[in-house]
Amino acid sequence: MNDVASEQDTAALVNLFRDRIGAIRDQVRRVIVGQEEVVDYLLLTLLVGGHCLITGMPGTAKTLLVKTLAQALGLSFKRIQFTPDLMPTDVTGTDIIEEDITTGHRRWTFVPGPLFCNVLLADEVNRTPPKTQAALLEAMQEHSVTVRGTTHSLGEPFFVLATQNPIELEGTYPLPEAQLDRFLFNVLLDYLSAEDEMEVVDRNTSRMTGPELRACTNADEIVKFQWLTRQVPISTEVRRKAVEMVRATRPREASAPESVRRYVRYGASVRATQFLGLAAKARALMQGRYHVTEDDLRALALPVLRHRVLTNYQAESDGKSVDEVLREVIDR
Repeated sequence: MNDVASEQDTAALVNLFRDRIGAIRDQVRRVIVGQEEVVDYLLLTLLVGGHCLITGMPGTAKTLLVKTLAQALGLSFKRIQFTPDLMPTDVTGTDIIEEDITTGHRRWTFVPGPLFCNVLLADEVNRTPPKTQAALLEAMQEHSVTVRGTTHSLGEPFFVLATQNPIELEGTYPLPEAQLDRFLFNVLLDYLSAEDEMEVVDRNTSRMTGPELRACTNADEIVKFQWLTRQVPISTEVRRKAVEMVRATRPREASAPESVRRYVRYGASVRATQFLGLAAKARALMQGRYHVTEDDLRALALPVLRHRVLTNYQAESDGKSVDEVLREVIDR
């Protein structure tokens, strides 16, 4: 493909992207009231090819939001309710012995688990033991699972949307830092405004079923959109700002502010810098721009960093939250 044809194809893909994103938002709004910022975070996660951790109170439509988005995207959707007795093979799938009734020959056959889909909702992921949580690690990082020494590839695109309940922490297993670091965002799902809550009551008490949704795109187009996201240019100066912002969360860095030195035990990893840059590219594209600005970094820094920065006992004693410390870093 020559350069002219390539530019034409890219321009056509940009126009297609605009149409698809607008249509997806319209379809989601038919079911979900408010939460537009959260919907954008989930779309950004998809464009980057990452995974998202959603933290919210019960009854805030976390499951409905993810299912609705999967339908609007035209992707296969599966849900796993994580419980203390869930085993790794319940997630990944397992090999079973099948016998040919005509020849009597037996052979191992792999039966895929719920991981084999495009959009996986890991509901209350912190309610299952680390052994089962670890079954997600390979799928999230490598987009494959290994069962009895055989590796099985997952279809593309694949992304995990995991939910956590901030209350009822008895009997839960906090996610290890290595697994938390693999999530692009940690999004906080808050209560709706009074007006939006009135709209929810009206919608759900006046009809038996929800509206029919149509798929606005498909897996092949989404893979192309992920490629397009990586073509958005980011200047050396903005890249430097992203590096400085992440490094400022590490208490041993000379550039770390006093609040970080006082309240932070461990700062964000290098993966945070990569994700911040990629997410900023996706945000610029969603806003119709073809370059990344510092505003993109500031807008996305909190959900990218809040689950990667660990505060110490001094922060707990002084009532200082991770978000408060990070806002000081971002404001600098």
